Amino acid sequence: MTDREPPRRRVPGPARSAGTAPRVPQRRPGSGARPAARRRRPTSSKAHTPLRLGSPRPRLRMVSLGLTLVLMVFVVRLLQVQGVDASAYAAKASLNRYVSHTIAAERGGITDRSGVSLATSVDAYDITADPTLFTEKATGTKDAPEQAAALLSPIVGVDADTLAKRLRTENTRYVRLAARQTPQVWKQIKDLRSTLNEKANAEGREASVLSGVLADPSSKRVYPNGDLAAGILGWVNADGKGGGGVEQQLDKDLAGKDGKIRYAQSGGRQVPTAGSTEQPAVAGSDVELTIDRDIQWAAQNAITEQVRKSAADRGYVIVQDTRTGEVLAMANAPGFDPNDLSRADATALGNAALQDAYEPGSTAKVMSMAAILEENAATPLTHVIVPNRLHRGDRLFQDDIDHETWHLTLNGVLAKSSNIGTILASGELGATQPKANRTLYSYLRKFGIGRQSGLGFPGETSGILAPPDKWSTSQQYTIPFGQGFSINAMQAASVYSTIANGGVRIEPTLVRGAKGPDGRFTPAPRPKETRVVSNKTAKTVARMLESVVDDEEGTGTKARIPGYRVAGKTGTANRVDPATGRYKGYTSSFAGFAPADKPRITVYCAIQNATRGSYFGGQICGPIYKQVMEFALKTLQVPPTGTKSARLPVTFKP
Repeated sequence: MTDREPPRRRVPGPARSAGTAPRVPQRRPGSGARPAARRRRPTSSKAHTPLRLGSPRPRLRMVSLGLTLVLMVFVVRLLQVQGVDASAYAAKASLNRYVSHTIAAERGGITDRSGVSLATSVDAYDITADPTLFTEKATGTKDAPEQAAALLSPIVGVDADTLAKRLRTENTRYVRLAARQTPQVWKQIKDLRSTLNEKANAEGREASVLSGVLADPSSKRVYPNGDLAAGILGWVNADGKGGGGVEQQLDKDLAGKDGKIRYAQSGGRQVPTAGSTEQPAVAGSDVELTIDRDIQWAAQNAITEQVRKSAADRGYVIVQDTRTGEVLAMANAPGFDPNDLSRADATALGNAALQDAYEPGSTAKVMSMAAILEENAATPLTHVIVPNRLHRGDRLFQDDIDHETWHLTLNGVLAKSSNIGTILASGELGATQPKANRTLYSYLRKFGIGRQSGLGFPGETSGILAPPDKWSTSQQYTIPFGQGFSINAMQAASVYSTIANGGVRIEPTLVRGAKGPDGRFTPAPRPKETRVVSNKTAKTVARMLESVVDDEEGTGTKARIPGYRVAGKTGTANRVDPATGRYKGYTSSFAGFAPADKPRITVYCAIQNATRGSYFGGQICGPIYKQVMEFALKTLQVPPTGTKSARLPVTFKP
């Protein structure tokens, strides 16, 4: 045995790979002793392998990639909305947020020659709505349009179904429910809306079925004098446009120019801070007519009363200034009230004095006499033997009464209104009947027959006057005494104004001028003047017309006016029934002017189909002429005549 150290026990541990330096234990500073080797526990086959977590980097990469894709989608969409499609989306936003509508221009007024209002406009409201505020989402009610329509219908006077349909209009935020409602109507709607809104708020709802009802300031046409001059004025329809008369004829001038407004709204109310654009409306021009309201009133009262007494279809009276052609009155009966067309008779709408075409009868004889005198075919003293019957062509002619053979002057033919005498005298206008026809036709045309009067009035008739080569056998002899052609009342009045004006025809006028928005008055153009017959012929015819009224043999004695010399002519013509096209009843008329020595005013009256009492023109129209003429002379302060009429003889001794 040696004193060797016993062999050191080997502690199991991991095998050291070749070339690996042995681990040298480090000594703690200041210690000289070598630390004892740490004893390791022997491993066992049953011991668990330590759990090691996987690296987080793959998962972070996946999350980052996902977030990046999402952000890229947002960025692309943002670029599309703000860059590529910005204008389109802005337009859609404006469509839903902004409301545009028209600002109605104030319609110009219509006055008489003295500035008295005949038609004017007053404040009114267009009742409007925002259809988007009537949806189930906005109101919490499925049938909000129907409920709102049922509430509004009796207030605005529009059918409930129509209102409901408008409230369901898609792709708009503005509809007009009713136009030109009075301030009282809008106040009633506002009060009802407030009540329903309070009830809706109490129930926890934000809006009621009327929350989307709004109003835009507008105007309403009003005729202060009711039916006075309605045939001249016409009316304004529901769209605010002239529907007849001067309202239609001068609609462009009266209407002005509408403006536009665009503003943002929310909940049916304008957003004041969102800005708005407005193009102001331009008011229409005020129109001044030639009509005198007082004379119009007198004429309308007179013809209305006589039409009632005679149980006639209708009648008209025209008053004209002989020196200027201005129409001072144009009255129709029956008439209508343009303030309430719902009660008007459809047959009474319009202006019958310009739109009715009828055969004038004996009032047209003045044109035949003027032609005869102008052509030197006869004089007022020419003798005309008038038999009881006259055979011409295919007819046997007679006067309005049976009589023995009359020995009349040409003046007497006109005074007694002899058809036979007129046929005989007008036959002297040419060497043959066709030549006489052509001569008479040329004068009728110069007097304005068969052509527009010059007023340019809507619906005015030109009448009917066939060319002479188209005249039938009977027309050759009936046209000289006023049958076989047709005229309107204005044309008839113009004939007498032409004689009163010394043989110069002045186209009649209804408009004196217009005052624009700038306050400047623009006179109407001067009417056209045409020489028809000489001054000498016109004065001679005027003297002959005096015999009709002044002489006891005349047919117009009921038209006499104390203190004034009156020239006039009666007419009683067979009337063509518009329904059948055959003769039925009569057209009764009277035409004339005064003072006869210094003519100032022409009055023409006609009554269609008088069925009660007399139907002779001198009997039922003569008194109307007198009544209206007297009133007009006093209104215009025309002094009485200073001289007496120099009567022309009516008859001669054979």
